[in-house]
Amino acid sequence: MTSGNRSIKKLLIANRGEIALRVIRACRELGIRSVAVFSEVDRNSLHVISADEAYALGGATPRESYLNQSKIVEIARSAAVDAIHPGYGFLAENPDFAELVEHSSIRFIGPSPESIRQMGDKTQARKVAKRLGIPTVSGTLEPLQNAAQGLKDVSELGFPVLLKAAAGGGGKGMRVVRSASEFESAFRTAQSEAKSAFGDDRVYVEKYLDGPRHIEMQIFGDSRGNVVYLGERECSIQRRHQKVIEESPSVAVDAELRRKLGDAAVKLAKEAGYSNAGTMEFLLDADGGYYFLEMNTRLQVEHPVTEETTGIDLVRNQILVAEGEELPFHQEDIAHDGHAIECRICAEDPENAFMPSTGVLTHYDIPQGRIRVENGFRSGDEISVYYDSLLAKVISWGKTRQEAIAVMLRGLHEFRIQGVKSTIPFCQYVLEHERFVEGSFNTSFVDKHFDSSRLSPISDDELLAAALSATLVSGRDGHAAQREILAPYSSKWREGRGEAHRG
Repeated sequence: MTSGNRSIKKLLIANRGEIALRVIRACRELGIRSVAVFSEVDRNSLHVISADEAYALGGATPRESYLNQSKIVEIARSAAVDAIHPGYGFLAENPDFAELVEHSSIRFIGPSPESIRQMGDKTQARKVAKRLGIPTVSGTLEPLQNAAQGLKDVSELGFPVLLKAAAGGGGKGMRVVRSASEFESAFRTAQSEAKSAFGDDRVYVEKYLDGPRHIEMQIFGDSRGNVVYLGERECSIQRRHQKVIEESPSVAVDAELRRKLGDAAVKLAKEAGYSNAGTMEFLLDADGGYYFLEMNTRLQVEHPVTEETTGIDLVRNQILVAEGEELPFHQEDIAHDGHAIECRICAEDPENAFMPSTGVLTHYDIPQGRIRVENGFRSGDEISVYYDSLLAKVISWGKTRQEAIAVMLRGLHEFRIQGVKSTIPFCQYVLEHERFVEGSFNTSFVDKHFDSSRLSPISDDELLAAALSATLVSGRDGHAAQREILAPYSSKWREGRGEAHRG
């Protein structure tokens, strides 16, 4: 389908940062005009200067801006867009927003409101899994009404338990509770975080498993009922129940287990009449048993590792499927090549319990060469307290896992950030740790194996080189920065692997 006869000619991205830029790139390649929205904090952000059009949401907090459903749809109508892409987080899994968009005669790039209600709501998804006979972690099937009711439910499960947001993921609204005395405070905190992140304070509780592996399965469906799985991602390296390093394939998943997880994921998606990109999350115990955890009814932060190993552009296909096209691939077409790793570069201090780090990026230089970087910032940008700490994602690919690790370590060594702390030293620590190299790790890695006192400090020579580089590039104008950030980067799926799959 050429740009001249597309049904989507103009698309608004209801998000910010690197994911907004990722969608802008896909739009540009498809000949679709992109529309950005922004808060006051993001007025001069890269996604704003990179889009074809940009409109102010006002306010600084998420509630005033990127969670303001009526304002986003009002802008979409005024700008005469044909579709809205929600990215991830914010309103991406809000069925009311998807419904509001559709009622405004605008396409929502994602599943139907009904599918989001059934599978994006974590408690409803657990009900579907149980009905289909797919193993689940023990827990409540309804949101908790209050802390007192929660304690009654926990008495049947036994401590420790995990409080989780019903309306979203990403570690937001999630708290481990190990005793009854901690429950009420943890319940209030989880509710508050869920409300702030997703505009919905409902939480539920499930049994907390110590030390499982966190494995997720990427699926993709279309409006004709076709659903395929594109392979698993290993997501066990986490802090505060939020992923930091992801890879595909997982060293813990063999061909038989991959088929079982894939079949379960497709079965769940078909039951929900699911269309577009989605991810089924599972926990894997030491004996190889798997348990359905939840579904993310949206694009995942870590989607690039699947793109790198399959050659399939997920964002492009999200848009094509939303236009009514059939999936350009079948299950038997899906082939995996090599190994991919993603490191999330967050503005956090790994030497201080990963506390958020705010301030101005006095120097920010992303790695080049055989590496992929999904980035949302540049030197001079301010990292605020209002939003998620993610700055960029660095993605490496290699024929083998060892090669992918080596490429990633080189890329992280070249990434220069001054002005805020970042997770780069933590990622380097993990990639060089014998447990990670051997593949013998799980979600307890940080608790059991991370020693912040052993992080490698940046040398004086490296700081001097970064400062000199910052001086040399300080005269660049905004247009030069825009050209640099939207320039093509080295990426296996952009080099032609899986070209037939991209429609």
